[in-house]
Amino acid sequence: MKCLGVNGWRFSRALRVAAALGAIFASHTPAFADTILFVGNSFTQGELSPVQNYRPETVTDLNQGGASGVAAVFKAFTRQAGLRYDVSLEAASGMNLDFHYEQKARLIARPWDHVVLQPYSTLDSKAPGDARVLIEYAGQLAELFHAQNPHVDVRLVATWSRADQTYLPSGHWFGRPIDAMARDLRLACDRATANSRYIQGVIPVGQAWIRAMDTSVATANPYQAARHGELNLWGVDGYHGSSYGYYLEALVIFGSVTGRDPRSLGRHETAATQLGINAADADALQRVAFETLAAEPGRRHSRDQRRHREPLGHET
Repeated sequence: MKCLGVNGWRFSRALRVAAALGAIFASHTPAFADTILFVGNSFTQGELSPVQNYRPETVTDLNQGGASGVAAVFKAFTRQAGLRYDVSLEAASGMNLDFHYEQKARLIARPWDHVVLQPYSTLDSKAPGDARVLIEYAGQLAELFHAQNPHVDVRLVATWSRADQTYLPSGHWFGRPIDAMARDLRLACDRATANSRYIQGVIPVGQAWIRAMDTSVATANPYQAARHGELNLWGVDGYHGSSYGYYLEALVIFGSVTGRDPRSLGRHETAATQLGINAADADALQRVAFETLAAEPGRRHSRDQRRHREPLGHET
C-alpha cells in the first residue's frame, strides 16, 4: 500500500470530512415545495362555514380577495405530514370551469405541479345534469396547464349530492336516492377524464360523503332529525358543506394528491381542532376518506403517490 505521508494523509482526511459535511448538509437542505392550484367556486371557498375564513395567510388567493377555504385546510394537512406545498387558489362563487378558462386563463396559466379543478355543483347551472360544459372546459384547462408544465398532475373533484336538489320538489334529482346526484357527478367527471389526455383522475369527494352516510357517520337527510352521533355534512342551506363536509372534502383531496393515508393525520389533527371538530369525529371522517380512496378502482398515481414510501390503500 502506497504511503501518503503526513501531508497526503491530512489532505485525504480533509476530503473525507468535506464529503461527510456535504452529505449532512444535503440531507438537511429542504427540498423545493410542490406548487398546487385550486380552481373552483363556493365549494372550494368553504362558503357558509368557518372553513371559508380558515387561515388565509397560509395560501395565495390569485384573485386577491383573501379567500382560503378548503385549500388552506389542505395546506394544514401537508404541514402536519411534513410535506412542502405552496398552495394557491382561484375561486369564484357560482362559477363553472368555462368561467375560469374564458376569464382567468392569463392569471392561472403557470407551470403548476398540481391542479385541482372543481366544477359547478349541478354540472351546469342553466341545465342541471348536463355534463357538456364540464367535459369541454376541463379538457381545455388541462391542455392550458399541460402547455405550461408537461408533468402537471390535473385532477377533477367530483362533489356531493345536494340535499336541496334531492329532497325538495324544485330539485333536479327530486325523488331519487341521495346517492344519485353524487353518482351522476362522478360519471361526468369520469367522462371528462377519459376525454382528455392530460387529466390524471377524479377525486371522489361525493363518494366519500355517501360512504359517511352509509356507515352512519353522517345523516343522509338534513331535513329530518339526525340519529344520535350522526354528523350533518351540509350547511344550513342543504347545499354547501358544513365544517364536517368541507373537512371530509379536504381529507379526500389530501389523500388523492399526496398518496398519504388520511388517517395518518391523527384524531387530534390541528385543523379539525381549530374548526371545532372533536377528536372522535375527526377520526371517523379520516377513516371514511381512507376507505373511499382505497376502494377506488385503477387509481392513477400522481408523482407524490409514487414518491412516498407508504402507498395509499394498505391497511396499517
